[in-house]
Amino acid sequence: MGGNSIGAIFRVTTWGESHGKALGAVIDGCPPRLKLSTEDIQRELDRRRPGQGLGSSPRQERDRVEILSGVFAGMTTGTPISLAIFNEDVDSKAYEELKDVFRPGHADFTYQKKYGIRDERGGGRASARETVARVAAGAVAKKILLQEKITIMAYSLELGGVRARKIDLNEISRNPWQCPDAAAAPKMRERIEEVRRQGDSLGGIVEILVRGCPIGLGEPVFDKLEADLAKALMSIGAVRGVEVGAGFRVAGMRGSEVNDPISRAGFQKNDAGGILGGISTGADIILRVAVKPIPSISLAQKTVDSSGRSVTLKIQGRHDVSAIPRINPVCEAMVAIVLVDHLMRQRTLDGG
Repeated sequence: MGGNSIGAIFRVTTWGESHGKALGAVIDGCPPRLKLSTEDIQRELDRRRPGQGLGSSPRQERDRVEILSGVFAGMTTGTPISLAIFNEDVDSKAYEELKDVFRPGHADFTYQKKYGIRDERGGGRASARETVARVAAGAVAKKILLQEKITIMAYSLELGGVRARKIDLNEISRNPWQCPDAAAAPKMRERIEEVRRQGDSLGGIVEILVRGCPIGLGEPVFDKLEADLAKALMSIGAVRGVEVGAGFRVAGMRGSEVNDPISRAGFQKNDAGGILGGISTGADIILRVAVKPIPSISLAQKTVDSSGRSVTLKIQGRHDVSAIPRINPVCEAMVAIVLVDHLMRQRTLDGG
């Protein structure tokens, strides 16, 4: 099964399934002498851990990471770093009756048709739980970026149709939805409660802000920075669209409105989202992702089984109402991995 790796120089491969023994990541290309501990990684994993409040899956996983290789005396050695997160709260009983049924909105149908076999327990490799490995690898990438004073912050711009009208970065940590608008956060809670009672799920929009990115990252023509960032973010199962800067608004704007004027002090606005010609401008990188509703819902849905017979399905088990905000650190992780890879590519160009 291909497509499990990302990056050219800083290369990350993830492995494992939702109800398997463990999940993890192998990082090849991490520089030596980087201070790294399990605590560095655990802080990020705790942000996406399930069972942390209203709207989240009740599955209880501590998501404790183990560093199996690549670190000695608290520092990276330059050899591959192997990380493992062992599953603890696995309950596959709810999936036994789904063994031969294709769940709407899931990858069951396509995996079965492509490979002729699939792990029906929680979706196997296609499960959102796979993202725990991305976050672990992203934590290492963030450590590298921190040395360069590059920071990444993802926050919930919209949830279930409730949109933040004010962006106050200090507000993000003050509410469980990681919403930057104090007035919108309680409305998000009300929306989650309403839809949870109905047995349905919600989508939304996550905005990602990168500060401190130097000028020059990006490899035209096919490895433009925004192209690699978009691919990385679109590789997250719940993401169905990516915007950069003004995004889809540019379709209704004029050139005189879209172009960012430049002065000695820098760019006067940032509709480009910090990237021009596939190369970072030094301005803030601004990205947004559209997150689809969780496909596992308890409402009746029409589908078929592996024999082609019609089935009315009500999904049982433990599921989130929305991927937001647990998906936020996943978005940060994917952006961090791409930025580190491009930072290292630029250093080969500079002779560093």
